[in-house]
Amino acid sequence: MTKSGLLVASLVALLTNVACAKDYKAGAIDIDSPWSRAMPKGASTAAGYMTIKNTGTTSDRLVSASTPVAGNIEIHEMTMDDGVMKMRPVAGGLEIKPGATVELKPSAIHLMIMNVKQPIEKGRPFLATLTFEKAGPVDVEFSVEDIGATSPAADKSMPNMHH
Repeated sequence: MTKSGLLVASLVALLTNVACAKDYKAGAIDIDSPWSRAMPKGASTAAGYMTIKNTGTTSDRLVSASTPVAGNIEIHEMTMDDGVMKMRPVAGGLEIKPGATVELKPSAIHLMIMNVKQPIEKGRPFLATLTFEKAGPVDVEFSVEDIGATSPAADKSMPNMHH
């Protein structure tokens, strides 16, 4: 390959990686890698996960979320109580303190996507809007992983790139 061909190939790879990055910003809020699991047949609920960082000097709060693929979304947390897992809505929204990072993940705080109107399937991303008390609404795209996934798929095209 010629030097110019190698340069073009490198630039395409870099731009592809940047275009695939699932990072979003709204005011002082950074949202990293929204993702969900594929739904089992017959299910009517799914869950959404991501990392939210507040780079500002005042608290903000995730107050709601919506998506065209479901009737409603609630912010939920899972806890263990005497060996029993309990799930309940987070009253008043999810606070993100200044400088803090909050991880929405399986078996912890997550978005409960309810009354799903169409199947959420691996490899078929879906759009949602997250609304923050101060930063306002931000549109995000959720990647969809395997039913049993515990984290979003890593982009292995450039393993040393951090976004």
